[in-house]
Amino acid sequence: MNPTALLLLVLAITAEVIGTAGLKASEGFARLGPSMLAVVGYCAAFYFLSLSLKQLPLGIAYAIWSGLGTVGSVLLGVLIWRETLGPAHLAGIVLILAGVVVLNVFAGNPGS
Repeated sequence: MNPTALLLLVLAITAEVIGTAGLKASEGFARLGPSMLAVVGYCAAFYFLSLSLKQLPLGIAYAIWSGLGTVGSVLLGVLIWRETLGPAHLAGIVLILAGVVVLNVFAGNPGS
């Protein structure tokens, strides 16, 4: 995978997780600061994702972006808001991570 495209995708994932944290903290857009963080985070996420799509296939990039963004958001929920995860939640996260690994390993091998 192209290092520049990978960096852009990592920035998109990071911005998505930041936007999601702002969304949670905004309390339904009732708090201005977190609301602005959500808007800016999601705008940055889509911007960086769009730049990565110049070099990456849409399906691969979107699956990685959404999968790792989901995992990052779950981790934030656990670490910041003390949300709990059960065995099924953990299994789902492991499956998401496994899917991301498979997509990266076979990204250059159509039909594999």
